[in-house]
Amino acid sequence: RVGYDGIHGATFSSAELTSDSEMLSGGAVQIGNAITEKMVMDVMLEARDQELYSCVTDCGAGGLSSAIGEMGEEIGVEVYLDKAPLKYDGLSYTEIWISEAQERMVFSVSDENWEAFRSLCESEGVEATIVGKFVDHGRLVLKYQDTVVGDLTMEFLHDGRPPIIRDAHYQIPEVQPIDLNGKAGNLEQDLVAILGSLNVASKEWVVRQYDHEVQAGSVIKPLVGVQNDGPGDAAVVKPVLGSNRGITVSCGMNPRYGDYDTYHMAASAIDEAVRNSVAVGADPSRIAVLDNFCWGYTDRPETLGSLVRAALACHDLAVELKTPFISGKDSLNNEFSYQNDAGEKVTISIPPTLLISAMGQVDDVTSCTTMDAKEAGNVIYLVGVTKRELGGSHWTLVNELDGGAVPTVCPENCNKTFPAVHQAIKSGLVRACHDLSEGGLAVAAAEMAFAGGLGLKLDLAKVATDAGYQGDEDTLIKLFSESNTRFLIEVAPENCDAFESGLKGATLSRIGSVTEDDQLVVESGGQLLLSTPVGQLKEAWQSPLRW
Repeated sequence: RVGYDGIHGATFSSAELTSDSEMLSGGAVQIGNAITEKMVMDVMLEARDQELYSCVTDCGAGGLSSAIGEMGEEIGVEVYLDKAPLKYDGLSYTEIWISEAQERMVFSVSDENWEAFRSLCESEGVEATIVGKFVDHGRLVLKYQDTVVGDLTMEFLHDGRPPIIRDAHYQIPEVQPIDLNGKAGNLEQDLVAILGSLNVASKEWVVRQYDHEVQAGSVIKPLVGVQNDGPGDAAVVKPVLGSNRGITVSCGMNPRYGDYDTYHMAASAIDEAVRNSVAVGADPSRIAVLDNFCWGYTDRPETLGSLVRAALACHDLAVELKTPFISGKDSLNNEFSYQNDAGEKVTISIPPTLLISAMGQVDDVTSCTTMDAKEAGNVIYLVGVTKRELGGSHWTLVNELDGGAVPTVCPENCNKTFPAVHQAIKSGLVRACHDLSEGGLAVAAAEMAFAGGLGLKLDLAKVATDAGYQGDEDTLIKLFSESNTRFLIEVAPENCDAFESGLKGATLSRIGSVTEDDQLVVESGGQLLLSTPVGQLKEAWQSPLRW
């Protein structure tokens, strides 16, 4: 039903906020109803299976105006606004037309299918109302109580607005190198600080508020491991309970990279989302992605330039990795202005932020794997090349350092590594697989260890890098660099030969083993660098946001 809620919601979401926004724009916020949404979804799926409609669009931004306006673009449409069901009396025809009230879908249903469609809706407790018809006149005609209140040609509606030309400027900042000498004095302190930083720390208090057993289709949940509290790389669900085919859901985001270059921020987010799905068993050739852009005031050329540069990365990576963007959304102009004590206007703008979500397919969910260490004596491999890429890293964050090169993505490397890792998982050669992202190798190893309730012993001297590093530089890069396209993988000794053979096309380093003791031990050529109880690391990770 149509209500006052959500009117100008799309406009509000992309406008600068002020202290008056709550009072002036409160009605722009939609009021959702999850139960109604589920009923509508059930009807839509059943009607799809019965082939009762030929087209469907949700009433998102703009409500009926955008949904019907889009569907009738090639034909023409006549809309009867007084027929739209209302939540309450008092709405004008303009408000009916643009309300973004939730849980509404517009279907194109033929005359011969209408009764079957209406009966299906009625059986599920869902309202279905005829609000218009398609007419081959190429116009959008709006009527309210037999009076024409709107009449536009579809050509004007879709193509009549003159193109908007805006200036977009972006200056790629020069890389300011970080002097790493003398900064590897307390690796344990750095690791504990990163594990406790809010972007890395456990989000269990949020995750536990959601029921992951609805419809009993979950295969891998957000939290995994021996105590079901380790950070899973991706979720896996079975949409059809009688089938072993699965869907992976993962994400990637690191707005700190945007402080250095929004192109590489976007590319890294795509790489992370894809490799998270690959880490649990998704086929990299069957992964699609979605974007969610959150940006500042795009009328400023430099802000628009940073957005354009991120969009270019989305295009480039989608083409190179063959991961199509199937949907997405944006929320622009995210700024808040207020007057300080001196009466001066102060504006706060969010940093350029891009969330990438990935959905992948799994042929057989019984072959999926999780990130927690499984058995003492198994071998630990690092897949991928570690580079001097500490720009925007969590190591620089906890040490309050600026500079360094931001992680980049090599699509050619992705296209070699992702299929090889997938095939190894599919073949049953992998006991555990965890992606390296925030915090690099050190955090990935700690998470793998405490999620499995086991220890790890690693030798940094065996980590493959892009150059020969020495001393503190070598240690810090290998432990905390956040270079992309890397995995930490556990393999049983009897499967090592087959695993190494299958990964010949990728960079592979045999760097350690799983141990019985409760310690994360890191050495480099026989020199002990770190030896910390896994329980201490887990506590550092869980305590900041403990529920």
